[in-house]
Amino acid sequence: MTHVAIIGGGYAGMSAAATLATRKIKVTVFEAARQLGGRARRVDYRDEALDNGLHILIGAYTETLRLIELVNSRHASAVLRMPLEWKVHEEFHLRAANLPAPFHLLVGLASAQGLGIAEKFSAARFLAKLRSNRYKLERDLSVETLLKQHAQSETLRRVLWRPLCVAALNTPPQSASAQVFLNVLRDSLDATQSASDLVLAKVDLSALLPEPAAAYVEHRGGTVLRSQRVTAIDPLASGFEIEANNQRATFTHVICAISPHQVNAFLIGITALSEIAAVIDQLRYQPIHSVWLKYPGSVSLPSPMLGLTRGLIHWVFDRETLCGQRGLVGAVISAAGEHENLTQDELGARIHCELQQHVSGLPDPLWTRVIAEKRATFACMPGVRRPPQVTPLKNFYLAGDYTESDYPATIESAVRSGIVCAEHIAQQA
Repeated sequence: MTHVAIIGGGYAGMSAAATLATRKIKVTVFEAARQLGGRARRVDYRDEALDNGLHILIGAYTETLRLIELVNSRHASAVLRMPLEWKVHEEFHLRAANLPAPFHLLVGLASAQGLGIAEKFSAARFLAKLRSNRYKLERDLSVETLLKQHAQSETLRRVLWRPLCVAALNTPPQSASAQVFLNVLRDSLDATQSASDLVLAKVDLSALLPEPAAAYVEHRGGTVLRSQRVTAIDPLASGFEIEANNQRATFTHVICAISPHQVNAFLIGITALSEIAAVIDQLRYQPIHSVWLKYPGSVSLPSPMLGLTRGLIHWVFDRETLCGQRGLVGAVISAAGEHENLTQDELGARIHCELQQHVSGLPDPLWTRVIAEKRATFACMPGVRRPPQVTPLKNFYLAGDYTESDYPATIESAVRSGIVCAEHIAQQA
């Protein structure tokens, strides 16, 4: 009988588990942490549910949204979905029109605040050129080089293209893959009107998908083991032997759904996976810093989500509006930068000072908490090689946002990778 071991209870692993459970295939999930979600999970601190990364979902995340609806009976109240509204505080404001794509964006661009007529035409010409080329480049290059080739002004780059790039790829535009960036633009801004919707979580990231997926799997006969660190994966003649917490069990298939910098510890020594191990070893990484500030309950932001461009903060979220957490503000700093040299206390103070420049009368925070994911995503650079989900080792699969995909390291690419692995196994079963 098919019995699948899934190593890792993040978005990739739990998406694979839920998909297999739907097909009535037995699964056992091993998660080393007490909390499900991996690099998108809940962190409990001072009676508040924080997230270790502040993520923006979009309507183009079709598989993520489908799975949330499948496993989460409260899916309608778990997310705030709204038409695209791109707001860089006091600099730029674009709101998509209620029209089919791409006219919803073009009309929104025409009425956007913060750009001159010439800049609006320049951005529209850029998008039209990309569309005529079907969002394909003859060769990959950096996003910044692409923007210069299409004469995008410094203002356009600062308030529109660079924030989009960093939000999507978590890689600085000067070193980010333009082709992957165009894939994101193609499927979010030029697919359907709803594909560009902003989807913000109204619950913590563990409660959004991983925890409901675990309940879904267990209800269908599967097992989800928390605080179970896998220490060995040994291929057998007809399957695999997994060791966790000094106990061993055998399985017919394995889906390895852990972070790429941890994967090679299991691949070393397996000859069939040596080439894949070499590809993973070449990956480089970018951090994400989430800075949480707890203010008195009367404090609120002008919008649930605001973009900032002239300091360390890229995006800031009002958690009272989203999750009912009064006075709680979350700021995200994507990719590498000078902030990595600051202590947590120094970074919390710096972020508070930046917020004071945009929110009048902001009092000192009651506390701050910095959560740094130093290897939050792989660096999505031009021509970067990524390993496939289906490996040369029979019945051994890789799932994660770093595996082969048109997309950068996002929740959607993690979810899709898990589904790909599960569907391959389901076809065999």
